Amino acid sequence: MADVTIISSSIVQPGNAIHSGRTKIHLTPSDLNLLYLNYPQRALFFSKPDHENHFISRLKSSISAALEIYFPLAGRLVKANNHEDITVSFYIDCDNGFGAKFVHAVAESVSVSDLLQPHGFVPEFFNFFFPVNGVRSIDGVSEPLLALQVTEIKDGIVFSFGYNHLVADGSSIWKFIHTLSKICLNGQRENLEPLVLRGWFLDGIDFPIHIPVSEIYTERVTRSESSKKERVFHFTKERISDLKVKANVEISSSDIKISSLQAVLAHLWRSIAKQSGLNKEEETYCRVAADFRQRLNPPLGKECFGNVASVGTAIATVGDLVEHGLGWAALQISKNVRSQTNENFRAFVENWVRNGCKIPRIDVGSRMGDHSLIVNNSPWFEVYDNDFGLGKPIAVRAGPTNGSSKLVVFRGIEEGSIDVHAIMNLSLWSDVLVNLLDDVESIM
Repeated sequence: MADVTIISSSIVQPGNAIHSGRTKIHLTPSDLNLLYLNYPQRALFFSKPDHENHFISRLKSSISAALEIYFPLAGRLVKANNHEDITVSFYIDCDNGFGAKFVHAVAESVSVSDLLQPHGFVPEFFNFFFPVNGVRSIDGVSEPLLALQVTEIKDGIVFSFGYNHLVADGSSIWKFIHTLSKICLNGQRENLEPLVLRGWFLDGIDFPIHIPVSEIYTERVTRSESSKKERVFHFTKERISDLKVKANVEISSSDIKISSLQAVLAHLWRSIAKQSGLNKEEETYCRVAADFRQRLNPPLGKECFGNVASVGTAIATVGDLVEHGLGWAALQISKNVRSQTNENFRAFVENWVRNGCKIPRIDVGSRMGDHSLIVNNSPWFEVYDNDFGLGKPIAVRAGPTNGSSKLVVFRGIEEGSIDVHAIMNLSLWSDVLVNLLDDVESIM
């Protein structure tokens, strides 16, 4: 195990801590559906600079300045008890500038090569390089909505962060990180665009939404770290092209075109199902998050800050995935993505409220959770443009998670490539990654 030593832990407040009039962000059904989701965590790797003595102080000052713009990340989740109907409501309080957690750590015995291992294996001790392990969205009532950690290693720096998904989705958090990096690099604070905050966009649904007390669980369910396996799969531009061509040839459709990402995800879904040991009759689920900003009617602006993502589910038996081929699997994902429409989204939120605000707990051991692959992040997010004065990142990774297995998708460092950080958390899938490499390397 790596010896990671915490040097300091503090709260960084926005430069202007009082924001009158920014009091509440009311949460939508698609937000509240994520109450039991762990904070997503990401890490950027940098080479160690030759001469850098003030990086930590400069970064903390930059975080304070960036939070002045992205003030919801400095807020807190508030739970309000509604005694008249025995329900609770949640909202984000932005008015007091509570701040973000910042951790400074060192791991002097660890080198970059210890963390970026051959064949994409991820060491178990990598968990210690992240600031909010095991923290769920609902824990935001007592935990900061944003946490950042800088860990100095022998020949590099690992910059990691975790965030509450109720306040931001992947698109929003990477925009914050990019703004933070620009401020840290050159002190640029002028000419930064003001925040465009997602407002309430669900006509016909009153807020705050009242959730039955019976749907609220405060206990944390954790799993043994030994049951978790991780590996990063790198897909070159050429391999992605081959998969995309193969998938489109197999479906032979003039109306539907399989995208590069859909082909890669289908390839992984099939490979994992093939290696899982599940019976052919068992159903598996590939749950893909989609950005809804431009899918809504009227659409929201692309720069709109908040959580505007929704998840759709492609379902297939193990037998169908293995026997029908890459094109068929990609088509199931494509159909699911195309079904993520304004009409279906509004039907979902209306039914969710009408049917008692049932909050899924697939991350804590349900059958659907055990058989699910959750796909998040996106190769469209520009992760390698974030220069904090240390040069461009040399790698990006995802942080630990509990419950359902996840495929975290990143843009690769080479143009046109994709990295997929696979995290298999449950005992059902725990041995899959040991035998998966050869299967993924082939094009079935």
